[in-house]
Amino acid sequence: MTRTPPALHGPEFEADPHPAYRWLRDHAPVHRIDLPGGAWAWLVTRYDDARSVLADPNMLKDPGRANATWYRAGLGLPFDHRPSLVRSMVNVDAPDHSRLRKVTSGAFTPRRVRSLRESAERITGELLDALTKEEAPDLVRDLAYPLPIAIICDILGVPEEDRAEFHRQAAVIDSSSPDEYEAIGAATDWFDAYLDGLVAARLREPSDDLLGDLVEAHRSGELSRHEVTSTAFLLLVAGHETTVALIGNMLLLLLRDPEEMARLRADHELVGPAIEESLRLESPLQNATWRFPGEPTTVGGVRLEAGEPVLVSLLAAGRDPRRYEDPDVFDPRRGASHLSFGHGAHFCVGAQLARVEARVAVTAVLERLPGLRLAVDEDELRWWPSMIMHGLFALPVAFDRDNS
Repeated sequence: MTRTPPALHGPEFEADPHPAYRWLRDHAPVHRIDLPGGAWAWLVTRYDDARSVLADPNMLKDPGRANATWYRAGLGLPFDHRPSLVRSMVNVDAPDHSRLRKVTSGAFTPRRVRSLRESAERITGELLDALTKEEAPDLVRDLAYPLPIAIICDILGVPEEDRAEFHRQAAVIDSSSPDEYEAIGAATDWFDAYLDGLVAARLREPSDDLLGDLVEAHRSGELSRHEVTSTAFLLLVAGHETTVALIGNMLLLLLRDPEEMARLRADHELVGPAIEESLRLESPLQNATWRFPGEPTTVGGVRLEAGEPVLVSLLAAGRDPRRYEDPDVFDPRRGASHLSFGHGAHFCVGAQLARVEARVAVTAVLERLPGLRLAVDEDELRWWPSMIMHGLFALPVAFDRDNS
């Protein structure tokens, strides 16, 4: 059996990364990988190691704790690590993390999530009304992409007249490959300026949306202005891309398995467990965001020095046979937990909203698109070329229009 590590990039890997991760789990569960700009990182692929790293307070999130090689490479968004967009809870440690998380969690109270569910149901209905009139419908372009961006605009209170441009600029960040620095940089510049202007408007006139809450926390001294704009940017990137991928990946799993789709169509209560199984099997986050040991440590028998970058492969951990029986099988009845929303202090604050959006979208598709099927061969589907995300560019479908 070959001992050569598999490629972790390129169209073949993006279309099906699971064989490569299987090899790494078996032969090099903590593996050093090369990155752009001369940087490198440790990639963790087994479930128990992944869970341990995610919960370890010694695994720091502050990019300033990274070694100089990683930091100079300018990895992540934005590439220059500007404080106006990276001072969010995903890039800080205790006690700042707890302070930021407390304020941000106000967006996801049960009352607000109920209100956002109602918005999601209305928006999904409108999107499917339009989709059923499309000659070549696409469940990513026409549903999975616009639904969460509309919800984020609601959360942040983006004015209606700005939403088309907000949507367009977000698409640049979402759709560009990592080497398209100029396009991503220009879109990031736009969001930097736009969010700063939105904060200035809230300082002049308070509002009852999340951005209004963040601005009031700034007034009271709880948050800096950079922390306000960074948190808004985090909601855009983390809250949008992941939900797009969750919905798209879940629908593809159902398209691959017509019997399972029929079961969910007959009993919508099964949609929730199917979403959890989709999160395990095709995690929208390929790798959790960067971590850096504060002190030297050992993971999976490998010594990691302080500041060395670490990526936890949620996609690999979700199929670890040491944790799951028949890990490559889509079985919503298994009821197993997963790491796709993280674990420990940095567990995704918007997990419940993502689940709500996915459940609304998938249920509506099952109700309104009978005879749903792929409109292209699966090997024609393209996946995002991302170290962090795992999702589809497009999901062309056909359905029985006479009954829609």
